Amino acid sequence: MASRKRISEIPAPTDPVDVVIAPIQRFLKLETSGGIVMLACAALAMAWANSPWVGVYETIFYETKISFSIASLKVLGKHPESIYWINDALMAAFFFLVGLEIKREVLIGELSSLKKAAVPLFAAIGGMVVPGAIYAAINWGEPSLRGWGVPMATDIAFALGVMALLGNRVPVALRVFLAALAIADDLGALIIIAAFYTEHLELMNLALAGVCLSVMAGMNLMGVRRALPYAVVGLLLWFFVLESGVHATIAGVLGALTIPVRSKVDTTNFMAFSRQRIDELDEEGKHGESIVTSPMQQGLVQSIEDACNKVQSPLHQLEHAMAPWIAFVIVPIFALANAGVPLQGDLTALATSKVPLGVALGLTLGKPIGIVLASWMAVRLGLGTLPRGVTWKHLHGAAWLGGIGFTMSLFIATLAFPSRDDLNASKLAILVGSAIAGVVGLLILWSASKPKK
Repeated sequence: MASRKRISEIPAPTDPVDVVIAPIQRFLKLETSGGIVMLACAALAMAWANSPWVGVYETIFYETKISFSIASLKVLGKHPESIYWINDALMAAFFFLVGLEIKREVLIGELSSLKKAAVPLFAAIGGMVVPGAIYAAINWGEPSLRGWGVPMATDIAFALGVMALLGNRVPVALRVFLAALAIADDLGALIIIAAFYTEHLELMNLALAGVCLSVMAGMNLMGVRRALPYAVVGLLLWFFVLESGVHATIAGVLGALTIPVRSKVDTTNFMAFSRQRIDELDEEGKHGESIVTSPMQQGLVQSIEDACNKVQSPLHQLEHAMAPWIAFVIVPIFALANAGVPLQGDLTALATSKVPLGVALGLTLGKPIGIVLASWMAVRLGLGTLPRGVTWKHLHGAAWLGGIGFTMSLFIATLAFPSRDDLNASKLAILVGSAIAGVVGLLILWSASKPKK
């Protein structure tokens, strides 16, 4: 039997518009693109906050007030500034995507069994405990001790983006390991946010949030697969969690856990149906035409499209649809609003502050030490093994990439520090520490592997 040539994708038309937008589309498909856009926005924020137009920056993000009411309920009435809309509303969508990733990995991914999950879970725990302990030791007895959670987070998008720069020099299994570690790390960060950065609780609103969550879970059990009902109830869940005193982004994760992970049809039925329809399409009409003119052909193509939609679970559909918006809109806006640190103040006071020292050392020393040590313990105890093709030098490099805190660290810092001075000091330390961790991790991984032919 003659072997069929594998076609990775259908060739796109080459009209003038496609020629213009093709480079943009190729850029958006790169693993590193989201990190590049986020880094560019962070750099812009730093330049803007230290330029003659710093007043415009402050006005847009810290002084502009936005609020609206539903009946007599005022949404974000306590903090109507735009920075709170970004951190409490837009970032809820980011954490919704994080919740989808956590659920996928726990049910069908690298965290789905104890043997698979042991080393990444141990690594995540070690990568949180050691940085937190380093920060706490430096800031012990000070009000700034409240920021112990800041250096414990890993920015999954940035870490994987930096690793992607190495291409095939890095084993695929190492990328999977780092993704699983970062997702487990995100889960730990969410628990810390809910448990330690909640100021007060409004029990009535918390109960109403529980009702909304129960309704969403019930819809899952009843087989509801459309996104709109989940979106409507999810918005109510977000509002009641916001009003309860628990940080509103937790609503995004809780809502994501109710999204169905099973599809309407199984893959066996899908493959049989699709083959049959493709065979019928093959028998119908002419081939090589640029337009499908036969009503029969149009119906067959539409039936194949419908089958493709049904074989994908709502969780995968939402994850696929939201990922570009999160990577290229929401996270860059967050970086632009939160990474602007004015340096015109007293740099001596900044240098002697314990906050940036604790954050920077936590990210650049605590993360790699904690991840490597905890991974070694998991392997030594026989709970798991290193992924195939991954050496301890590979894992050491990945551990440094785990020190890229950026998005999650900046987010926790906004919760931990009511003082603008401490917040700015921690932001600067996050940016510097993440940059050092990324560069060192990149160099270690570069020296650990050779490109595959």
